[in-house]
Amino acid sequence: MESVDEHLVRRLTEWSAGTPLPAALEDGPAGPDERSLLAYLDAQLESRHLDLALRWLQARGEGFYTIGSSGHESNAAVALALRPTDPALLHYRSGGFYAARAGQVPGTTPIADVLHSAAASRHDPISGGRHKVFGHHGLAIVPQTSTISSHLPRAVGMAFALGRGPAADRFPADAVVVCSFGDASANHSTAVGALNAAGWCAHQGIPMPLLLVCEDNGIGISTRTPDGWTGRALSMLPGIEYVAVDGTAPGRLLTTAAEVAHRVRGQRRPVLLHLRTVRFMGHAGSDAELAYRTRAEILADYARDPILATAALLARRGVLDPAATLARYEAIRERVMTQARAMVGRVERLDSTRAVVAPLTDRRPAAVSAAAARAGAGRESAFGGKPPETRPPLTLGQSINAALHDALLTWPRALVFGEDVARKGGVYGATRGLRKTFGAARVFDTLLDEQTILGVALGGALTGALPIPEIQYLAYLHNAEDQLRGEAASLRFFSAGRYSNGMVVRIAGLAYQKGFGGHFHNDNSVAVLRDIPGLALAVAAHPATAPALLRQCLALAEQEGRVCVFLEPIALYHERDLHAEGDGGWLAPYLPPDGWAAAEQPLGRVRTVRDGGDLVLVTYGNGVRMSLRVAQTLRRDGIDARVVDLQWLSPLPAESLLDAVGGVPHTLVVDEGRASGGVAEAVVTALVDARYAGTVGRVTSVDSYVPLGPATEHVLLGETGILAAARDLLGRR
Repeated sequence: MESVDEHLVRRLTEWSAGTPLPAALEDGPAGPDERSLLAYLDAQLESRHLDLALRWLQARGEGFYTIGSSGHESNAAVALALRPTDPALLHYRSGGFYAARAGQVPGTTPIADVLHSAAASRHDPISGGRHKVFGHHGLAIVPQTSTISSHLPRAVGMAFALGRGPAADRFPADAVVVCSFGDASANHSTAVGALNAAGWCAHQGIPMPLLLVCEDNGIGISTRTPDGWTGRALSMLPGIEYVAVDGTAPGRLLTTAAEVAHRVRGQRRPVLLHLRTVRFMGHAGSDAELAYRTRAEILADYARDPILATAALLARRGVLDPAATLARYEAIRERVMTQARAMVGRVERLDSTRAVVAPLTDRRPAAVSAAAARAGAGRESAFGGKPPETRPPLTLGQSINAALHDALLTWPRALVFGEDVARKGGVYGATRGLRKTFGAARVFDTLLDEQTILGVALGGALTGALPIPEIQYLAYLHNAEDQLRGEAASLRFFSAGRYSNGMVVRIAGLAYQKGFGGHFHNDNSVAVLRDIPGLALAVAAHPATAPALLRQCLALAEQEGRVCVFLEPIALYHERDLHAEGDGGWLAPYLPPDGWAAAEQPLGRVRTVRDGGDLVLVTYGNGVRMSLRVAQTLRRDGIDARVVDLQWLSPLPAESLLDAVGGVPHTLVVDEGRASGGVAEAVVTALVDARYAGTVGRVTSVDSYVPLGPATEHVLLGETGILAAARDLLGRR
């Protein structure tokens, strides 16, 4: 069967010999100028030949990516309608866009960029050889590794942040965010939620300078999109203007794209451009397209080649005859293949990725002491004339609330947002008073969608904000965990550190709430968070240390672009006592700013809460309080137990942990999480790897969802279980 490349050359040759051009789908006297049309053609040709070169490299064992843009080259028109300073989050078939945008910036090397990227070359300008993505910091193209549509929430977040104006030093004040995706991806729940969020904002008059581009080729890998479905679904989105255009009508497309981009830029409202495309050469190099499409269907699509449509328009306009287009085609092919041939046997690849996913190091973030210096101004007013250090000792919830007030005073670009965090002040009062003090621009409620909450954080961080989003309950995170795994934490890795999206995600979680909830409000699993490379997971336990731990997370986010999760044990929010009613053992005074630096621990360190030489109880969260109570009981038996709070669950502070248990003959890991996939597995492994000389045991909750009411006692780890495990480890049953 004739290939699409062969068909294109044959048709151009026939037209050059006098065969009549196809009837135009468009065109009056108005339309794009000659320069724009030629730039459009060159970007299309460059993208097509890069697709062919990537398959050529793969056949020689030098390339590792063949999902191409053939048939989608009409997306180059979108790039030409925008400025190279407009942030772009691209579909993996947006090769034409990439070539066209690079053509707007002198000195760029789009052919080499794409070849090096697909060859996993360390000279790839965005990922440094870690992945094939369209991305370039100098072209404002943010790399997206999503194969579906997980970048859409981030795009909505960027447009939301640009509309609120905190990013003037990173993007122009009138910048437009462009986000492209496929018709099959438009059906994904992530896309549906993001589109809904964009419309939700526009409905309320919230600025949303977002140009959404659905590149519709009518098929998702091998599954056909029902005729008319995409247009019907996308044209009915409330709050989003819908414009449809065909990639085989280049003059109309270029004009329409320019008009739409101008409208988004001026009106700051979202527009969805539904771009009809076609897909050539299957989904990827390994895809046998004839397994699900007929020969006749594939050949019929050749007539819709967007490059042929551009060539025909150029000929009709008298700008470039078919023979000249064919010569241009051959010249660009030679340019691409010359560079591809030069790479064979000469590709330099990565020897390490450690610098991008480095663990926490034993240091003190400089931003904490700087923050203390900034915190003084406005504190009296922010706290209503009663700073927290002048009040009686605080609960965990109160200390976090005070620390958030100080964070917004200290970090001018910090934003707090999530479900119910603003007007209500949070389900448990942790954000109470923030909106009143700092205003709705910095503390605001979101719609009920965790993917959108994290998307606002992802996009806001790229524009220069320091987001502090709240996920209302740990169980709710699972609705959106890919926003952390596939988008947030991966950005530094897949951009070789050129982009980062530092944030601190606050999550109320863990179990032991009394009289409330069941599983969806009592989730004791953190495995999904600990499994994300580069993500820092801190767990607050006591009001004496929670504020400093939160400030360390904020400093990490600001200085390193680190994605941090700050987990807050719900059951300890309002706890006041430790051993007996009224003892105030779970209260603590709040340190004034001039005491922050002196009390700060270096990063990545455990905390010894209680000393002892017979046994170490290593724990976190609710386990700290339970272990202290068990240690008190053991003391009456003549056993002196040390209690160590891990504080950081990821990366696990293994070196500091080994120091903390050193010299003690027995270590019991007290893990309120589940036996399988719990923190205890990692802690025991770390001790074994370090050849800890003593005996090691662990005690955990059951591998079960958390039930409602008294049934929790059959599932969750309790003090009785900890005590029994400690005595068993010591041989004192």
